[in-house]
Formats: sequence, C-alpha cells, structure tokens
Amino acid sequence: MRKMCVITLMGIAIVGGSGLMAVAGETKAKMEKAKGEMKADYEETKGEAKGLTEDLKGNKTTAEFERAKGKVKGGGERVKGKTKEMKARAEK
Repeated sequence: MRKMCVITLMGIAIVGGSGLMAVAGETKAKMEKAKGEMKADYEETKGEAKGLTEDLKGNKTTAEFERAKGKVKGGGERVKGKTKEMKARAEK
C-alpha cells in the first residue's frame, strides 16, 4: 500500500513538473516577442527623429535615408524577435 502511494505521488510530480515547463516556455516566447517589438519601435522612432533633424537642416534626401534606415532596422528587430519567439516555443 505504501509503495503504491509513493509511486502515485512520483507520477503526479512528473506530470505536474512537465506542465510547468510548458507554461515557462510560453512565457519566454511572449517575452521575446515583446522585446522584439519594443526594439523595432525604438529603431523606427530613432530613424524618424534623425529624419526630422535632417529635415530641419534642409537635407531632404538624407532625411528620407534616415527614415528608411530606421524602418529597415525596425523590421530586422521584429524578425529577430519572431525568431527568438519560435525558438522559445520549440524548446518547451
């Protein structure tokens, strides 16, 4: 009887522990996605700010170039965030 009780408790612990790991994987995935979005927004905002600075100086071409650079860097950060999110989901 005692042996059966111990085996049952071990089984519950193993099943419960694997469930916690799945939740942790989802949390990490969401965090990586949020970090990617945040960095992307930062890069785009930085590009826009540089573009506005160049506009004030009268350099229209450089302003557009800075804005484009910000959008490209922002897109790159989004892709990196999505990649890390998928990797975190696959690890669970």
